[in-house]
Amino acid sequence: MEDYQALLDRILEQERLLRFSEFSHGTAIALGNAILERAVRLDKQIVVDIRRNGQVVFHAKMDGTGPNNDRWIERKLNVVNHFGHSSYYMHVLYKSWNTTIQENAYVDAMEYSAEGGCFPILMANVEGPIGSIAVSGLTGPEDHEMITDTLAEFLGIVY
Repeated sequence: MEDYQALLDRILEQERLLRFSEFSHGTAIALGNAILERAVRLDKQIVVDIRRNGQVVFHAKMDGTGPNNDRWIERKLNVVNHFGHSSYYMHVLYKSWNTTIQENAYVDAMEYSAEGGCFPILMANVEGPIGSIAVSGLTGPEDHEMITDTLAEFLGIVY
């Protein structure tokens, strides 16, 4: 049996630490490019989507990706917007409860996907997300890791 609590604690720690002191369109572009550069280094094909206050400020698709990746991003983004936590956190939480987001939160499976790959943009000293960073193209845990590893490096945070 997996140790869900340890994983949940780790993701909450990421959400606590990976926060911005400021976040502009320029920040989104620099972060989006950093995620793409990591994907190139790791020979991965992904889509990256960064939104601030509901507005798309960065969206890029690498070769080998398509419309299905955009759909996954929308579904994972809906989870972050609804719950205020990363889509991977919600995935692990529902697994630990032996249920699904659809069964527990009564949301449409075509609109919500509690899988890894969307992380809230959080600010120091601000309650709740101001946006989201999403990746699609890998497994859920790998999409999540692509975001959090890049964020940690981008923000200069070791956890």
